[in-house]
Amino acid sequence: MSEPSQSPAWRRIPEDVAGAAVTMARAAGHVALHPRSVIDRARHLPEIVPALGRAVKPILTGRTDDWRGEYAYTLGEQAFVYGFPYIYNAQLRYDWVTRPRNPATIPYAPVNHFWHAERLLDATYRDGGCPNNDTLYSTAWVHLGSEPVILSHPDMGDRYFTFELVGITSDNFGYVGQRTTGPGAGDFALVGPGWKGKLPAGVRRLKKAPSPWVLVLGRTLVDGPDDVPRVRELQERYRLTPLSLFGKKHAKVPEDRDVPRPVPAEEDPLGPWKTLNLMLAENPPPSHHQVLLQQFARIGIGPGLDVEAQPEAVRRSLVRAAAVGVPLLRQQILSGDWAELVHGWRYPPPEMGRFGDDFLKRAADQSLIGVAANDPAEAVYLLNFEDADGNKLDSAGRYELRFPAGALPPVDAFWSLTAYGEDMNLIPNPADRYSVGDRSAGLRYDADGGLTLHLRGDPPGRDAEANWLPTAAQGTWFVALRLYRPGAAVLDATWECPPLTRVA
Repeated sequence: MSEPSQSPAWRRIPEDVAGAAVTMARAAGHVALHPRSVIDRARHLPEIVPALGRAVKPILTGRTDDWRGEYAYTLGEQAFVYGFPYIYNAQLRYDWVTRPRNPATIPYAPVNHFWHAERLLDATYRDGGCPNNDTLYSTAWVHLGSEPVILSHPDMGDRYFTFELVGITSDNFGYVGQRTTGPGAGDFALVGPGWKGKLPAGVRRLKKAPSPWVLVLGRTLVDGPDDVPRVRELQERYRLTPLSLFGKKHAKVPEDRDVPRPVPAEEDPLGPWKTLNLMLAENPPPSHHQVLLQQFARIGIGPGLDVEAQPEAVRRSLVRAAAVGVPLLRQQILSGDWAELVHGWRYPPPEMGRFGDDFLKRAADQSLIGVAANDPAEAVYLLNFEDADGNKLDSAGRYELRFPAGALPPVDAFWSLTAYGEDMNLIPNPADRYSVGDRSAGLRYDADGGLTLHLRGDPPGRDAEANWLPTAAQGTWFVALRLYRPGAAVLDATWECPPLTRVA
C-alpha cells in the first residue's frame, strides 16, 4: 500500500531505543525483544525506566507475580492487533488535518477538503508507506457524521484515475474512478452509517460507509514530469461538498481542523490505549464484534472506557502488549503468510483491501504497510524481498528481472516496478530515478521481444540505462511491482512474474 503518510511519532525516535508503534510502544517493543542490553541503556531515560523494567520482568525471570497482569498482556496483544488501524489513523488524521510540514508532498487540508500533491514523490519524502512514483495523490479526511458529502470530478477522458474509499479500520468500502464509475464527469454521495434521506437528482449514491470518518485516497496518472501541469488542472476541479451546500452558488465549505489529538506515548505510556478507546467511541465497531469487545472491556479497552481505572498490573501489561504488538505485525508482513508465493513474488489474496474480521492481516498488511490496500481488481502490488535463490536482496548484489516475449505484465491501465529501503521509503540515488515500467521513456527490448530490467546500485551502462532501477547503496531492500487494473491472469496467479536473478 502505499500511501503518503505524515511520519507517526514512533518513526521519529533513536533506533537504539525504538522498535515500532507509537513512541513509547516502539521503545518498549525493543526492550521486549532485547531485554538485557536495552534495560542497561534505558537507565539513562527519564521516568519510563521503572515501567520498562517491570514490563519485561516476566521475560527475564520466567515467573509471573500476578496472573491478572499476564492475562491482561495476552488479551492486550489481541486488542492491539484489533485496534491498530484505529490508533494509526488517529495519528494520520491529526497530522494530515492539523500539522503543515511540506504541503507540496505531505497531505495537509481541513476536514472535507482535498489535499493535492503538487509533484511526483521522490526520495526527499521520508514518511514511509511505500509511495508510488506514477500518480499524483489527492487525499481527504471526510466526516459523514451529520450528512453526506458529495465527491465530484470532471470528465477524465482516457486518463487513469481512482478514488479509493477507506473506512477507519483500513478496509475499503468503495471506489469512484475509471474502472468502477467511468471517465465521465460525475457527482457521488459518500453516505455515513446512520444517514437516511434523499439525494439531489443526478447524484449517485455509493455504498454506505462503515464509519463516520472515512479516508479518500485519490490517484491520477501522470505521464512524466511534463504532464504534471495538466494533472494539476484536473485536481483543482475535484470537489468535496457537504449535502447542505451542494448546488448552491458560491458556497464555501468551512475549514474545520478540529480533530482529536492522539495521546502521545511519550506523555503517557498508556497513550495508545486511550487513543484507541477514543476512536472506538467515535467510530463504533460493527455489532458482530460485540463478543470480542466484551473481552477487551475486562482490561479497560473499548468505547468510553478508562484504562487508568485498571489495576497497576493490568496497566503495566498493556504497555508491554502495545510494545510487542508492532514488531509482531512487522514480522507478519515479512513472513509472506498473507500471500501466495510465486518465484519470490507475493500475490495478494482476493480479500486484500477488505480483510474485515481477519484482524492480523487487516492491521499488518493493510494499515501498517501502507495505510490502506487496493482491491485486487483495481491494483495488485506484488512484493518481493528475495532473489531466485531465496536470498534477501542486498546492496552488494546486481539483479535482473526478465519478462519473456509475450509475457509482459497483463494490465488494462499500466504497470511499474519500484524499489524501497527497509524504512519503506523510495531509495535516494544520483539519477533521481525511482520506478521503471511500461511508460518509461526509451525502454530497450531484447532481440526476441522480451524485456530485461536491471536492478543495481550503479548504472548498467548507457545502452541499458533506460531499463535501470537504482537500488540501495547499503542494507537490504525490496521491490513492488504495481499492476493497475490487472488482467484475470494476475488475479488468479496464472500469470507468473519471473524471479529476480542475481547476476553479480
